[in-house]
Amino acid sequence: MSVFIIITLIILVFIIIYQIGKASEYAVVIRGEEKVKTQTNRAIAILLVVMFLLGMWGIWKCNELFQDRLLPVAACKTGENYDMMFKVTLIVTGIVFFLTQAVLFWFCFKYQAKEKRTAFYFPHNNKLEIIWTTIPAIAMAILVAIGLRNWFDVTSVAPPEATVIEIVGKQFNWLIRYPGKDNELGKRDFRKINDANNVLGLDWSDPHNMDDVIMQNGELHVVVNRPVKLLIGSRDVIHDVGLPHFRLKMDAVPGITTTLWFTPSITTDSMKSITHNPDFVYEIACDQLCGKGHYSMRGTIIVQTQQEYDKWFATQPSYYASNNPSAAPAAPAAGDNAAPKKDSVKAVTMK
Repeated sequence: MSVFIIITLIILVFIIIYQIGKASEYAVVIRGEEKVKTQTNRAIAILLVVMFLLGMWGIWKCNELFQDRLLPVAACKTGENYDMMFKVTLIVTGIVFFLTQAVLFWFCFKYQAKEKRTAFYFPHNNKLEIIWTTIPAIAMAILVAIGLRNWFDVTSVAPPEATVIEIVGKQFNWLIRYPGKDNELGKRDFRKINDANNVLGLDWSDPHNMDDVIMQNGELHVVVNRPVKLLIGSRDVIHDVGLPHFRLKMDAVPGITTTLWFTPSITTDSMKSITHNPDFVYEIACDQLCGKGHYSMRGTIIVQTQQEYDKWFATQPSYYASNNPSAAPAAPAAGDNAAPKKDSVKAVTMK
């Protein structure tokens, strides 16, 4: 029944439009073509000015309505720089947008077609060409320079005190690896990947792997005000580590290790107070369409104090110990020749 009503309404709309068109034709015949054309142009010019004013008002109201519904404050210094870059870009482009649209709609009103008015032929002007080419080029160069500066910051060499954590995407979750007490991640070999007991293909001939901790629930723990460097990779297709609350993202590419670093400045508990949301969590989003389960590929970041982080990490068993409980106490130290399951195949590493 509802489909029939909709079809009927569509037909009625077309009939009304047709009748309006016919009435306009009759009006032209009765009042004269030139007079009707002049009145129509006048009405359209006025409507264009009204549309411009309403459009500007609508943009302002949308800004008031949604500005508090966007992401909360950036949770790292790098994110603050990106927010500033966004504001500068928005101000520059906003001014250009307002001026160009104001001139466009004003010209439509002022130079509407009238009797005895003829168009002025103005084919070329070198001075104007230089002005409206040079000024936008300079503005764009400045914006690009600001963007490159911020990009170089997050992809530059991390501070020596930075915590190094590896995050690897797979369909459809994040695998996160922390170095153990030796503070060094062991070697990986993609040929050793086994979902049953070696999800990252850790090379057990490397003693540095014995104390590494792997989280398969996509939960990344970091310390507030301490730099963290992410080693980013993928097991299958291209993913993307998106950190919206830190204003960062980086592709996770199979066979290539990409990196970025940042310094968290607001703990998760503090952000709960800032947002007035007791359930707030920092999100790790996959910003590349990676398959049918892409929607579910979501991780979380827990920003803690050093004391909280140490307490949490002390409860995490190494990945080797989790998969080999009986051998856990005998995990060899660096340089020990008794590493278990030594493989004669030369390792292909991703470090």
